[in-house]
Amino acid sequence: DRFCSTGLCIVINVSSGSATRWGVNAVILLGITIALYIGREIFIPTVIALFLAAMLWPLANWMYQTGIPVIWFLRPDESQKRSLGIHRLHVPWGLACLSVIAILIVFALLVVAAFGLGLSKFVIDAADSAKQEKVYSIFREKLARVSPTPLDPEYFPEEANNSKVFITVKGFLSPESESFQSLARSLGMWSAAFVWQCILITFILLFLLLEGRMLSRRVVEIFGPSTAIQGQAVGALKDMAVQVRAYLVWRTIVNFGMAAVLGVVYHIAGLELAWTWMLFTAILWYIPYLGPIVAGVPPTLDAFISCDPWVAIGLVIFYIVYVVIEGYLIVPVVMGRSMEMNATTVMLACLFWERVWGPVGLFLAMPLMAAVKAVCAHVPDWRPWANLMSSHVEDEEPSEGDTFHVTEEKGETKS
Repeated sequence: DRFCSTGLCIVINVSSGSATRWGVNAVILLGITIALYIGREIFIPTVIALFLAAMLWPLANWMYQTGIPVIWFLRPDESQKRSLGIHRLHVPWGLACLSVIAILIVFALLVVAAFGLGLSKFVIDAADSAKQEKVYSIFREKLARVSPTPLDPEYFPEEANNSKVFITVKGFLSPESESFQSLARSLGMWSAAFVWQCILITFILLFLLLEGRMLSRRVVEIFGPSTAIQGQAVGALKDMAVQVRAYLVWRTIVNFGMAAVLGVVYHIAGLELAWTWMLFTAILWYIPYLGPIVAGVPPTLDAFISCDPWVAIGLVIFYIVYVVIEGYLIVPVVMGRSMEMNATTVMLACLFWERVWGPVGLFLAMPLMAAVKAVCAHVPDWRPWANLMSSHVEDEEPSEGDTFHVTEEKGETKS
């Protein structure tokens, strides 16, 4: 401590050793995590809008610069016959942004409507007492066929109204029960919040698309006046946008394409809600590992009730093989090695983002990690972290601009 003319000045010498750097980095990461958790109502719609903007930007730019091909009849003069020609209709940037957002909204509404119709049928059937007893009888009869031991007469008697399992499920599904009313209120509040978040995301997405070029230049200027540093920042932002766009576009194509094949298989097998489970699978496959497991449970139960029990077992085996092919063959071939991450990174990312942002974090975990990996790959000091997240560790040779000096000092090696 020492006194100066302006008051008491405290001089603290902080060591710059590895332990200090690790401690400072840990404090910074902890602060970022707390900020993400506290500001999740702001960060979640903003991040979703950023990802959607990265995915929709090429389409809007194509409509603005290249133009939409329009076929029309050409008639040079009266002596010649009419011939077909192609004209490029260049859409103004504002209208192009509105058009791609409209396409996104229509696609989302079609998915929600199709999924809602299937669920509404399921809810109506579940509220019918006669339907409940019929389902119980079918389920008990098929369970008795595949069970290696006799069924417990207390839980699965022949009479449905004497079954503890049936009485519990029926009591929960009764509109007069407190549990059902509490669930209905929770679903209503969640639906209202979901609609509000969708509206907020749509407006943020519109502003990001309209002002994307200006915002990109302003973000690059934050990194300083140096041209070299700004060039590196531009490269990192472009790579991050490309990685996120590649993941979202190809993940969507793979999910809905492979789910469509599953829907055909479910329909041929005779499942009652085959196409509903198809959409359910396509949505849940955005969540790594856990999503495919959860998506396979409802169609298995539907197959067990609607079809022969051995058909349900066959569908389970088919589904497992199908998921393995999707995870180890289709996705690596389509998305390429740049998007591959090891299983440890994926699991830890899912646990972290679910803890910070809840169920939404599970859907955003992979595109967020793709963005983080792209940034780490562009910063020389962070490249080991990008290699740590990747499933393929490559021995990269130093570039021309990187120099390495290794010295020996008191038994320690410095680079």
